[in-house]
Amino acid sequence: MKKVVKFGGSSLASARQFKKVKAIIEADKTRCYVVPSAPGKRDSKDTKVTDMLYQCYDAVCAGESYKRILDQIKKRYTDIIDGLDLNLNLDFEFAKIEENFLKKAGRDYAASRGEYLNGIIAANYLGFTFVDAADVIRFDAEGNFLSEETNEEMREHLASLKQAVIPGFYGAKPDGTIHTFSRGGSDITGSIVARAVQADLYENWTDVSGFLVADPRIVENPAPIETITYTELRELSYMGASVLHEDAIFPVRKAGIPINIRNTNRPEDPGTMIVENTSKRPHYTITGVAGKKGFCAMNIDKAMMNSEIGFGRKVLEVFEKNGISFEHMPSGIDTMSVLVHQDEFQEKEQSVLSGIQRSVHPDVVTLESDLAVIAVVGRGMKAMRGTAARIFAALAHAKINVKMIDQGSSELNIIIGVTNDDFEPAIRAIYDIFVKTEL
Repeated sequence: MKKVVKFGGSSLASARQFKKVKAIIEADKTRCYVVPSAPGKRDSKDTKVTDMLYQCYDAVCAGESYKRILDQIKKRYTDIIDGLDLNLNLDFEFAKIEENFLKKAGRDYAASRGEYLNGIIAANYLGFTFVDAADVIRFDAEGNFLSEETNEEMREHLASLKQAVIPGFYGAKPDGTIHTFSRGGSDITGSIVARAVQADLYENWTDVSGFLVADPRIVENPAPIETITYTELRELSYMGASVLHEDAIFPVRKAGIPINIRNTNRPEDPGTMIVENTSKRPHYTITGVAGKKGFCAMNIDKAMMNSEIGFGRKVLEVFEKNGISFEHMPSGIDTMSVLVHQDEFQEKEQSVLSGIQRSVHPDVVTLESDLAVIAVVGRGMKAMRGTAARIFAALAHAKINVKMIDQGSSELNIIIGVTNDDFEPAIRAIYDIFVKTEL
């Protein structure tokens, strides 16, 4: 059995955190391949090393004094090395970094050095082989990730290594120029490594014990999600839940490898398993509830619109011509509503309205702003009768007016529209009816 383990910035922010990481790896010998992030914040007032590297490089490019920032970066790593009692000196690496900064090697190069240096420390501390991500992760000359070429390169490189540390976040173009992933960088690297070595499990270690049923900023102490499918995860992620970026999921999903989100500070917690499919019955009817504010609805009324061929296409063409994408489009026999992001819509509002009038000649067009959209997601909803009725009963009890409802054909999610002001109370009401009453 082989596991790939990725550790986030908070998990590697200090020598104390490094010691936790080593204990986790040594507790399970199948944790063979480690993907580290750059050191994150040690406390709320601290600065991430990646941000410090950006500041240092920008100062160099602007012709400003940069030595003080560079010394602060050096001290972050020296503190970790000294705290771990390592016989390791990074002076040569820092001299090379400073030289490349002065040569204007690029902001991607600057940002990547946080993971690179942390990878060297982690490999030294764990006794693993260090593999520079620039040698195994490929981008083309335009910066597009080369998935299959990387998979082959990574697979061949790691085939002879039973244990290795591969820094997250970056790779290289054909000319050797460093290039970084735009979002979720180290998470993506971990997923790529897991696919290449055909891992049995990809463990993503962070500072939370997995995903939660609801946003803890809205619901006090929400229950954790034990198991979630990739489809459920995508629904919640799209609706604003703080989860893995889609690019970090695709490589392992393609290879059929599950992901386990774990907490470095609470390694005894099981965390959340992300799987393609499961026969395990969910603990609650819903898997999660999430949402976003800031929407606007255009309501178009026209008698007999259902018998007018091409009506919907004509409406959406108006939005397309104005460069506006829609979120949801619930409809009835004589009415259609198009839900869009309010900030995108408002500057082109009159152009869209006049376009709708010319295209479909509606009887009435009304606009409603300051709306929020909430997604109630869960595979358990399919087998449970009365789920929608329970949602509406909970919202009615909380005196919340439902502006819109839309349910996907998969019966995996129910979308509800409410006012921005009712957003948080609606989340709490839905959480209470499905989680607190089912405990």
